[in-house]
Amino acid sequence: MSGKPQFDEPAVIAAALDVFWRHGYTGASINQLTTATGLSRSSLYQRFQDKDGLFQEALAAYIERVLQRASAVRADTARGRMQALLHEFLPAEGSRSRKPPGCLLARSCSELVDLPAAGQSLVIAGLKRQRTMLEDLLQEAIANGELPPDSDAGALSWYYLGVLQSILNLPAAGATAAQLRGVAEAAIAAWAEVVVGKRSGGQPA
Repeated sequence: MSGKPQFDEPAVIAAALDVFWRHGYTGASINQLTTATGLSRSSLYQRFQDKDGLFQEALAAYIERVLQRASAVRADTARGRMQALLHEFLPAEGSRSRKPPGCLLARSCSELVDLPAAGQSLVIAGLKRQRTMLEDLLQEAIANGELPPDSDAGALSWYYLGVLQSILNLPAAGATAAQLRGVAEAAIAAWAEVVVGKRSGGQPA
């Protein structure tokens, strides 16, 4: 038993994640973290070393959860999967989610200067993994003819990452599910514009 944590570690990390998600890294205090997790200060420091260590494990869990959720969407075409992915993260109509608003990665990116070096690297790597997932999907679309062969999958991946982040973060600013569904549909319409623009030899409208 020596050296093993005497608590439900996934539950502790989930509770800490909620605190960091609601208050940010800088706003989350040790008192808030011990209250939420039920750990004493000594137990928290023994297992996670410090606030930084707990933040990194919570953020890593968040990144994996988002990527698993995004990877689980299914459709018959690459374009259909992109549409399903964007729709997957739309807020539910008329519901009051118990989850904090916004994306923890985006929030952490906004306070990057205040994060420890390891936390900064984790945030940047997490966003890169999201973009790489989107770029892989776009590369598949190019390979199977859904997008023209000279399409810039890298640039398009940044575009769709921006749309995804808007869907995740704009509810906090008052955007409704219906409005954000319109954003998602406009982004999918832009896919068609890329196809038309490339095939006509011009630029997308």
